[in-house]
Amino acid sequence: MSRQTAVLLPDEVFDRLQALAARTGRTPESFVREAVEEHLEDLEDIHLAEQALDRRNRGESRSYSLDEVGRELGLDD
Repeated sequence: MSRQTAVLLPDEVFDRLQALAARTGRTPESFVREAVEEHLEDLEDIHLAEQALDRRNRGESRSYSLDEVGRELGLDD
């Protein structure tokens, strides 16, 4: 199943997208879909990292040094 959405693009981006589609024989929609699919995971990862940083800044979690991790895992031999 697919769903439709609308995206407003600046004129310059829209023109570049149309030109690329014309040169390649692909649809502009296929490029938009590909760009969203390729970058969505990165955006999700950034969001998770920001949440983790916020928790750390509020004192709800902490970070560990490489030495601490090595000692905890028994790798300091």
